[in-house]
Amino acid sequence: MSAHALPVVVAEYYAASARGDTDGVGECFTEDATVFDESHEWRGRDGVREWRTTVASAFQYTTEIREFTVGERQGRELVEVVVHLEGNFPGGEVDLVNRFELVDGRIALLRTGG
Repeated sequence: MSAHALPVVVAEYYAASARGDTDGVGECFTEDATVFDESHEWRGRDGVREWRTTVASAFQYTTEIREFTVGERQGRELVEVVVHLEGNFPGGEVDLVNRFELVDGRIALLRTGG
């Protein structure tokens, strides 16, 4: 863990995700946000909601935050979160790194991956 606390909007994102709250997830993002996941790109809050209702909700799983770091670059807060997923997807469990860029307290960019 870093010396910093997990930014509120990132904690809200994980909580809304765990509840299956697509609208709540969308509200964590800026209007023009971008999500990169599984070699695809989704843009804007509508794109984020589409991502949550298709790719990100294709399987049932639990998410455990293992560690995170918080930094800053060019006026954006950078948050890197290592999560452990367990669920009904192929392989049953995986560790992923989610990289967030925050602007004005909202997620402007999310890259998911290994």
